[in-house]
Amino acid sequence: MTVMEIKAVSKYVRISPQKVRMLISAVKGKPVEAGLETLKFMPQKAAAIIEKVIRSAVANADQYPDIDLDSLVIRNIIADKGPTLKRFRARARGRGTRILKRTAHITVILA
Repeated sequence: MTVMEIKAVSKYVRISPQKVRMLISAVKGKPVEAGLETLKFMPQKAAAIIEKVIRSAVANADQYPDIDLDSLVIRNIIADKGPTLKRFRARARGRGTRILKRTAHITVILA
């Protein structure tokens, strides 16, 4: 029997990949329902974003009639770095400092 992998990707999410990676270990390897239940009670912004991507992956898996949705497990979650938006903030004495608004590409793989 071959294990089928289902994937969902959310790109250009306006959150730092570092903040997403903090939550990944909490749900990786868990069944989908348990992972979603864990994320529901986390106060971080990244928790809602990861939950949305996991639900998208489950919806992708629903397109295959031979996959049992109740037996799906979160195989892996990857938070890659996206492009950084560069902004400036005015400072004292006519200077300016750079503000980096980071983005992330989040990939969820279910099996």
